[in-house]
Amino acid sequence: MDEDDGSPIDAEENERRDEASLRRANVAWRAAIVAARSLSIGIGVPATTAWVGEARRRGIPIVRRRTGGTGVLHLAGDLVWSIVLPREDPRVGRDYAHAYARLGAGATRFLTELGLEARWTAAPSLSRSCCTLGERGCVLTARDRVVGGAAQHLTRTALLHHGTISVTVDRPLVRSLFDLSRPSDADRLAGIAELGVGLSGARLVARLSESLRAEFT
Repeated sequence: MDEDDGSPIDAEENERRDEASLRRANVAWRAAIVAARSLSIGIGVPATTAWVGEARRRGIPIVRRRTGGTGVLHLAGDLVWSIVLPREDPRVGRDYAHAYARLGAGATRFLTELGLEARWTAAPSLSRSCCTLGERGCVLTARDRVVGGAAQHLTRTALLHHGTISVTVDRPLVRSLFDLSRPSDADRLAGIAELGVGLSGARLVARLSESLRAEFT
């Protein structure tokens, strides 16, 4: 396990901690709370992409992650989590790129134990730039709303699977940054606070970390 003290961290520091876990290539899991607003972009997204430029113009920090996908808007108070498994661990499997339900079981457990029956479902294909409304992979849903997402990266020694869970959602900002089929598509997104979860950030991080531990030890 990687120890986090529950203090909020920025998205860039979160990526550094995931990178450090990936290099160590031991079984590890961690959870943290996001300190401030930022835009995380997948490894293949050009820095010159229009929506990245719009975020930069608005003063939103841009953080590039090692994993794929498109854009993830983090808000202060959101949750981030990750697991690392050695490449030879049988839980990695050849299907790791599609194994959201298996690798993301800790996040599912966390939400379900909070009273939000959660599952991984096919991405809704409502946007080419907003990862959790996107066209590829799976998203984490509760009460038919998208509350999070995840992505993977495999090296010669280990697999990183990391994700995010929204506590709040800024729908006007989502509409202004990302391409959506219709403005109302942003309503598919939800934060767990509006779905009735009222725990503090520290309690959420502790419970998410415990759910990850229960799945991966």
